[in-house]
Amino acid sequence: MTAAARLAREGRVPLRRTAHEVGYDSEFAFARAFKRVVGRAPAATVPNIGRRADAVECQVA
Repeated sequence: MTAAARLAREGRVPLRRTAHEVGYDSEFAFARAFKRVVGRAPAATVPNIGRRADAVECQVA
C-alpha cells in the first residue's frame, strides 16, 4: 500500500492502473483495501486542483 499511496498522492495514474500495479485485479477491491489500511479512500488522497501535492500525506501503518 505504500506504493499505492505514493501513486495516489502523485495523482497521475488512474485508479484501475494503480490497483493493477500493486496486484489487484479489481479497482473496487483495491479501493476497499486501501481505505482499510490508509484510513481514507484513494480518491480522498489525490491532491485537489490548486493544492500542492506534497501537502497531502498518507500515513501507511
